[in-house]
Amino acid sequence: MTTYALDDDTVVVIIGSGAGGGTLANELCQKGIPVVLLEAGERQSTATFINDEWPAFVQLSWSDKRTTSGTWRVAKDFPNLPAWICKTVGGTTTHWAGASLRFRDYEFRALETYGAVKDADLLDWPITLTELEPYYARAEDKMGVTRTNNVPGLPGNNNFKVLYDGAKKLGYKECSTGHMAINSVPRAGRASCQQLGFCFQGCKMGAKWSTLYTEIPAAEATGKLELRTQAQVVRIEHDDKGLASAVVYADAKGQLQRQKARVVAVAGNAIETPRILLNSSSTLFPHGLGNGAGMVGKHYMRHMTGSVFAEFKEPVHFYRGTIMAGIISDEVANKPSRGFVGGYEMETISLGPSFMGAFFNPGAWGRDFTRVLDQYTHLAGMWLIGEDMPRASNRVTVNDGVKDQFGMPVANVHYDDHPNDLAMREHAFTQGEAVYAAAGALKTHRVPPYPSTHNMGTCRMSAKAQDGVCNSHGQSHEVANLFISDGSQFTTSAAENPTLTIVTLAIRQADYIADSLKAQRI
Repeated sequence: MTTYALDDDTVVVIIGSGAGGGTLANELCQKGIPVVLLEAGERQSTATFINDEWPAFVQLSWSDKRTTSGTWRVAKDFPNLPAWICKTVGGTTTHWAGASLRFRDYEFRALETYGAVKDADLLDWPITLTELEPYYARAEDKMGVTRTNNVPGLPGNNNFKVLYDGAKKLGYKECSTGHMAINSVPRAGRASCQQLGFCFQGCKMGAKWSTLYTEIPAAEATGKLELRTQAQVVRIEHDDKGLASAVVYADAKGQLQRQKARVVAVAGNAIETPRILLNSSSTLFPHGLGNGAGMVGKHYMRHMTGSVFAEFKEPVHFYRGTIMAGIISDEVANKPSRGFVGGYEMETISLGPSFMGAFFNPGAWGRDFTRVLDQYTHLAGMWLIGEDMPRASNRVTVNDGVKDQFGMPVANVHYDDHPNDLAMREHAFTQGEAVYAAAGALKTHRVPPYPSTHNMGTCRMSAKAQDGVCNSHGQSHEVANLFISDGSQFTTSAAENPTLTIVTLAIRQADYIADSLKAQRI
């Protein structure tokens, strides 16, 4: 087992082991670069995953206290759980559904395409789809994305068949079981999907791609990775030149440790990443590390979301099979005539009985509510996911009045729905209901957004330093050896699930870091 000394300043320290951090660690290790990977949670495995919603939630989730503000529905229903992310080796790649979609060309040029949108802070990405395409291809091959690299699509379960029937009757053309990072056939030493239906609780077959059992073991095999679990980062320190020099973290015993570093990459999700930077203030960086432009934490995006569930006369058993292997993409195009810019996807979803009780209509009670639960086996369901407008007022800050177990101010998540989001959600609800009506639904239900979502944008990429936090390689505009390596760096959210793009950017970032180290630019 590889270990590095705390005073070894030749290592790259990566904070967070999920899609961005875990991938970056492996890519660097494969190039012979020493890496210390810090993960706040414990290490699970396919053997220890629990096929039971609530125990699995406790096992994998980041349940440390957070606070919320703003007018969004989640702040009312789940004020201490504004976003469901994971605190475990592999991060949220243990919990994610596996949907792996490339962003569209125009989505990298949101400001150019949509124009100035009132009360939004749109910005074009400092990178294009053309530049990312070879890295997307590498990510799809690495992850085993279906319908790429001759990997067949997943079979459709009953939930998909209902969706497909309604989509075709409604005239939609782009409906399939999608591009999923879940093995439809055995591949890369991992089994194929056995349709267990517990994708959100950790894939016990290992068919779903996760850095837990792909990137991290591969990195360990190089002899260049040291993974430290239960290592919660408190702050990042810098030297007198303003370069990141060490990462201070609390170990499993709650004792503070200081790991020196040549490069620091932060991949703690779009809530914990800005929290760490903001809590790393100093005389040189009084408002937080790399926050000279005041942009750290701003432009928090979580996608326009919502769900539609429908009751049918005959049983559907929508909980059987791969949860999100089903998608309608016809509405993803930008058609301002609908009353909003950007677009959205409709993706199959199912929840177990306990999660249905918690999330179907939070706070509801009575016969109407319990009647729907009684119809559980006759339900079909879809999740709506659309582009979210970035706003400077939607932001992650630190709440100095509330501290965690290490005395670190917690993250406060402030969010207000933009009028564009509200118009898009209304259109998506209407079309989702129409899909199920066409398939013969007896009744449909609009379900508000869950805490589980996609967190993006709090350290966004920008061509100019005053507009964001990092450049097109995720490199801090202010601190040359500090990198943002997760969805925080997204300039805009696009309409697609973000994990494939996070992995793609991590592969590209690893090439850049390796070249920069070799050339001694950092």
